[in-house]
Amino acid sequence: MGAVSEFEYRYNMTIKAFPSHAEPVFESPAQQETVWGRNWGCDNDVGQLRTVLMHRPGEEMKILDPSKRLEHLGSYGDPDGQTWYWRGDVIHTMEELQEQHDGLADALRAEGVEVVYLKRCAPGKHKAIYTRDSCIGVKGGAIVTRLGPIVRRGEEAPVTETLGSIGMPILRTIHGSGLMEGGSFVLLNPKTAVIGRSSRVNEEGTRQVEEVLNAEGVELLRVDLTGYRLHIDGALVMVDVDTAIVNPTQLPFWFLEKLKELNIRTIEVHPDDPTGVVNCLAVKPGRVIMEAGVSPRTAETMDKLGIEIVNVAYDKVFQGGGGIHCSTSPLIRDPIG
Repeated sequence: MGAVSEFEYRYNMTIKAFPSHAEPVFESPAQQETVWGRNWGCDNDVGQLRTVLMHRPGEEMKILDPSKRLEHLGSYGDPDGQTWYWRGDVIHTMEELQEQHDGLADALRAEGVEVVYLKRCAPGKHKAIYTRDSCIGVKGGAIVTRLGPIVRRGEEAPVTETLGSIGMPILRTIHGSGLMEGGSFVLLNPKTAVIGRSSRVNEEGTRQVEEVLNAEGVELLRVDLTGYRLHIDGALVMVDVDTAIVNPTQLPFWFLEKLKELNIRTIEVHPDDPTGVVNCLAVKPGRVIMEAGVSPRTAETMDKLGIEIVNVAYDKVFQGGGGIHCSTSPLIRDPIG
């Protein structure tokens, strides 16, 4: 072999002088601040909420047509065109929906939360208000999901654009045949997450999320939801470091036992309260925003256990198919001790 040229020698010595460094890891606060400008993401569901993604109802709501009543379902929609559906008995005006959504945003700001709105909404995608489903904040960044039904497919692009515009790293975009919606993802603690598999979340989508979590040392539990239940946040939401509000009739026994094993106490929804009460949002440990007036008995139990409740009117938005938890996608939370 011939001698190494002077150019190659200098090139090699330069590379050796400036080596690659795998440590500190991507998610470490120092690397986040240096490379991405902020310590992005969430490693829990209850730490002080700092930044949240929302979408204020707008022109896309005009796709709703009160003449398209589905009497057999007690709701409204376009099952033939697969373009929209409204779960409630009444289609409320855009102004009414905006008023309640603004009330939720104001309540969040009063708790010290920065509200980031979508830069745009895909035309006709009236479900975009439920930002929880299209984006999952994990330690160090976000996972952009792939929504299940055609009526929601297309919400992903504006979410990606918005995250890029604020500088949040996107760790994964669910692709291929994967289906994943953020309403079925819960961080039980910084080292344990759970996904509720359903018609909206398949194993391929779950596997892709698990790959991201594995790199962060987080164990993923799989819970298969029953019947046509869509998301696990209808049955389980963390409200404190060691406390969850649950609807035990919608969760398997082994998982309820797993919560005990993890030292997570459960507040069971009172049978006289609507199941939607679970769909609340922790803004810091032991303090939650909850829909006003729908859960007096469950709220009483929470109060006795030291969980503070901020009540917000949200019944009109809820009839569209999602509540307070659904309408908020946390982008940054403080770590918990």
